[in-house]
Amino acid sequence: MNGGPARPDARALIRAVLDAGTWTSWDEPPADTAPPGSEYAEELAAARAKTGYDESVITGAGLLGGRRVAVVACEFSFLAGSIGVAAADRLVRAIERATAERLPLLAAPASGGTRMQEGALAFVQMVKITAAVSAHRAAGLPYVVYLRHPTTGGVFASWGSLGHVTAAEPGAMIGFLGPRVFESLYGYPFPEGVQVAENLFAHGLVDAVVSAADAREIAIRALSVLCVPERLDPVPEPAGSDADVGAWQAIMTSRRDDRPGVRTLLKHAATDVTPLNGTGAGENDPGLLLALARFGAAPAVVLGQDRRSQRAGGPVGPAGLRVARRGMHLAAELGLPLVTVIDTGGAALSKAAEEGGLAGEIARSLADLVMLDAPTVCLLLGEGAGGAALALLPADRVLCAQHAWLSPLPPEGASAILYRTVDFAPEIAQAQGVRAMDLKRDGIVDRVIPECPDAAYEQQAFCERVATALEYEITGLLARDPAARLADRLARYRRVGSG
Repeated sequence: MNGGPARPDARALIRAVLDAGTWTSWDEPPADTAPPGSEYAEELAAARAKTGYDESVITGAGLLGGRRVAVVACEFSFLAGSIGVAAADRLVRAIERATAERLPLLAAPASGGTRMQEGALAFVQMVKITAAVSAHRAAGLPYVVYLRHPTTGGVFASWGSLGHVTAAEPGAMIGFLGPRVFESLYGYPFPEGVQVAENLFAHGLVDAVVSAADAREIAIRALSVLCVPERLDPVPEPAGSDADVGAWQAIMTSRRDDRPGVRTLLKHAATDVTPLNGTGAGENDPGLLLALARFGAAPAVVLGQDRRSQRAGGPVGPAGLRVARRGMHLAAELGLPLVTVIDTGGAALSKAAEEGGLAGEIARSLADLVMLDAPTVCLLLGEGAGGAALALLPADRVLCAQHAWLSPLPPEGASAILYRTVDFAPEIAQAQGVRAMDLKRDGIVDRVIPECPDAAYEQQAFCERVATALEYEITGLLARDPAARLADRLARYRRVGSG
C-alpha cells in the first residue's frame, strides 16, 4: 500500500478535481490550542514549517464542471491529518457555510483520526462535525466523499462514512483501527487485505475505487443527478399500447435470454449513469442494481432487478432489498425521483434468505416505498413474480412493457399449488390477470409501453421508448405538490380492487 504511486496532497487534489483557477479558500488563521512553549506547540510550528499548511484541513469553494461546490479536505502530512479543536472548528464553519449557501459538499478525508495531543476534547469534536454534516444532508443537499490513503479512526467513523456517494483512492488503507495501533494493543498483526479500498468495494462499503482524475468525472456525473431541479420543462406524452397479448405468450417472451434488462436500458437510453455499490453497511447483491441516471433531462435514483445477474448468481435476497432501501432513503433525503425496475422470477428461497430476514425486508421495502416523500415511478420490464416484485411496485406511476407481467408466483408454482402439477400454468396465467392489459384494466398499471413486436428484436428503440416514458412521468411528478402526490399514491392503492 505505501509503496504505490505518489498520492496528491490536499491542494493537488483540489487542482485535479475542480475547474482550473476557480478555487477560493474559506480559511482563516486557526486559533492556537497548544500552551505556549509546550511540546505540542513545537509540533504544530514544525508541521506548519515543513508542510506549508497551517492546519490538517483546508476548506473553500470552486467550480466543478461549472457547478459551484464546497470542499473540505484533509492534509495527512500535517500531524497525520489528525483532527483537533481548531481543525474541527474550520470544518464545521465550512460545512455550515455550504449549507447556508445551498452548495453540494465534497469531502476528502485522509486522517489518522483524533489528535492525541488534545485528548478527549478532540475526540468529542467528531460529534459536532457529524451534526453539521447531518444538518447539511437534512437540508436536502448532496454530500460526496472521497476517502484517501489513509483514513482511519474517528474520521472514518464519523464524517468519512456519511456520504450519499462514496469513492475511495486505489490501494488506500481505510479502516476503523489503524494496523499499528491494533498490533500494539493485541500483540499480533491485523489481517492483510482487509483495510484496503478494493476490499471495501467488494463488501459494498464504497461505491467506486478511482484515481483523483477519475473522481472528478464521477463527481460531475453524480451531482448532475443529485442536484435536483425544482421543475423540468414539459415533454410530449408518449404513445402507449393496447395490443392484446396472451398471458402465456407474454410470460415466455419475458423469459428470453436476449430480452433487454435494466443494464441494457441504462446503456442505450440513459445518461450521466453513476453506479452505486451495496448497502454501505457491508452487504451487496448482484441481482439488484443501484445507480444514479438521467432519462432525457429527468434525474433519478434507479433500483433495478438485474435478471441476468440473478440467473448467474441467484435470486434477489434480503441484502438486495437492503440495497434497494438505501436507494429509497437517498431519494427521500434529496427529493430525487426514484425509478424502480421489476424483472425477477422470484425472491431467493433458501435457509440463508429466511434467516437473513427476507420477509421482513420485503415488508420494510413496501412500507418505505409506499410512504416515500420523493416522486416514484415503477417500471415492470419483464418477469414480475412474487414478493421480490411486489417490494418494488408501489409508486405514483406504474409503467409496464407490453410483454411484462405481475403474479404472486410464477404460473408454474400456482399450478403446482392448485393441481399438483405445472401443466396448467398457461391457463392459470390467463385466469389470474397477470399480463399488461389486465394490470392496466385493474388500475395497477398506468401506461403500457409498446414492443414492436418484441423488445428482444429492437433493443435500442425499445429502451429509448422506455426512457421517453420515464422522462414524461418524472417531469409531471416533479411539477406536482409533494403532499398531494403522496395523498394520491395512498388513495390509489386503497382503491385497487375496491371497484
